[in-house]
Amino acid sequence: MTRSLLLLAVPLWLPLLAGCGEKGHEAGRGGNPPAPVVTGVQVEVVKAVAVPDLAEVVGTVRARTSAVVLARIPGTVTLLKVREGERVRKGQLLARLDAQETGAAGAAAAAGSDEAQRALDEAEARKRLADVTFERYQRLYREQAITRQEFDTKQTEREVAAQGVARALARYRQAREGARAASRMADYARIVAPLSGVVTAKQVDQGSTVFPGQPLMTIDDQGSYLLELALPESLAARAKAGTPVQVTLDALKATFSARIAEIVPAADPQSRTFVAKVPLDRQGVTTGMFGRAAIGLGSGANAILLPERAVVEHGALTSVWVVEQGNIARMRLVKTGKAVGGKVEIVSGLADGERVVLSGVEKVSEGAKVE
Repeated sequence: MTRSLLLLAVPLWLPLLAGCGEKGHEAGRGGNPPAPVVTGVQVEVVKAVAVPDLAEVVGTVRARTSAVVLARIPGTVTLLKVREGERVRKGQLLARLDAQETGAAGAAAAAGSDEAQRALDEAEARKRLADVTFERYQRLYREQAITRQEFDTKQTEREVAAQGVARALARYRQAREGARAASRMADYARIVAPLSGVVTAKQVDQGSTVFPGQPLMTIDDQGSYLLELALPESLAARAKAGTPVQVTLDALKATFSARIAEIVPAADPQSRTFVAKVPLDRQGVTTGMFGRAAIGLGSGANAILLPERAVVEHGALTSVWVVEQGNIARMRLVKTGKAVGGKVEIVSGLADGERVVLSGVEKVSEGAKVE
């Protein structure tokens, strides 16, 4: 009896379940929201073009003119008037050294020069007296008022006086040059700027003891800068003076065109690279900045180039928005290559003739209709 009741109940429930299923299906078809519509975006058909064959090298910004100020005499820094980053003018006093030995030597040399001057004056006075006496004895000898012996004696005294003047003059010149050298050495206690620029490094502080040849500070001329690139040996033969380059300074977020001015003909034995110098004409450039340069080596294979704003990066994934049939936007994963003049090379993921969103990518969503 129980078994018969169960069999009768199943047929009664089947029509009810079927009816509920049909209603649910109809509700699903009518409940899907319509695809969002996106406007104000730029869509273009991409085409493969010849991509320049570029080689990217790195380098460092340096001042075209830089001076390292060295100590020429030993001493102690008693005055230091500049700091890093401070602008100085040519001839400005930067520091002063206390060099007592040098000062004493200069004073002694000056005193020796004065003594040599007085000796020269004395020798010249003796020669004038010898000349006058000789002329007098010469007249007397003509008048036969004196003997030949007396005349020869006065003539010899005149010649000796002349030699005395010559020796005194030589000693005076020697003493004068010594005093001049000592004075110059004393002047080395005053450290002055050899050029106008900015102090980029300072190796000593007030109270430091310095020795001849020790660097004190570095001054860079801010009038012009160079980007010194490290060219590998494989590029040294292909790049030359006048070769155009695309320079990027990350610190300034700037990319601009320039040309190689010169290439140092000797390679660095450690890195096996040549130095290429690129003049920079930019505001805000300072010594030590990192820079990159793309050197054109000719035309390479065809590839698709997209503006950087068209490429979307999500972590390690790179994608673009492709507009397919019906103007429906679809996200497409792509593989990028090198950057060329503000554009990115698409290595794979796109085909020639496809439509891609170039600007306004932040408005687009998967499945959206683009108008």
